[in-house]
Amino acid sequence: MKLYSMPSSGNSYKVRLLMALLGESYDRVDVEYDSDALAEAHESGALPFGKAPTLQLDDGRVLGESNAILTYLGEGSRFVPEDRFARAQMLSWMFWEQNQHEGVIAVRAAILCYPHRAHERTQETLDALEVRGHVLLGIMEQRLEQADWLAGDAMSLADICLYAYTHTADTRGGYDLEPFPALRRWLDRIAKLDGYVGLDG
Repeated sequence: MKLYSMPSSGNSYKVRLLMALLGESYDRVDVEYDSDALAEAHESGALPFGKAPTLQLDDGRVLGESNAILTYLGEGSRFVPEDRFARAQMLSWMFWEQNQHEGVIAVRAAILCYPHRAHERTQETLDALEVRGHVLLGIMEQRLEQADWLAGDAMSLADICLYAYTHTADTRGGYDLEPFPALRRWLDRIAKLDGYVGLDG
């Protein structure tokens, strides 16, 4: 398999993390913002949705969207619950990640970290994202106060999915994680897993 991956992107990282935990081997093409590799990937049509990550299978088929890739790779693994409700619960967290969490937590980090988004660094914008982000982190905290994992009673794709942008919410997004002890314990549990790789790994 070949993974077109943006090194600094949490969406790309979540796929790399799952592959590491599963012990999957693959070829990796880094397509960072403003890189020649990204321009070449666009030119060649390697990114069907115009963005990374994109996974090219051994048979040439191409799959885009990070959570769809997670679902494909996780099929039949320990990261997809057998229980019907737990599996649906996993999917609900994954939908929520893209619909709510990513559009706030990741966006604030992008505005603060990427030079091409510096023009968006107004105090009003950053403050609004900070307030909304803490509400979203609080939703995760409520669940993690009651259970070690987001869906069912074991780690699932939901945890990998939401770990990606949450684990750098403080260092890249400027969020204060101190009020969320259960969430911080969850982050530590994932970071200690066999096969774990970090964002820069």
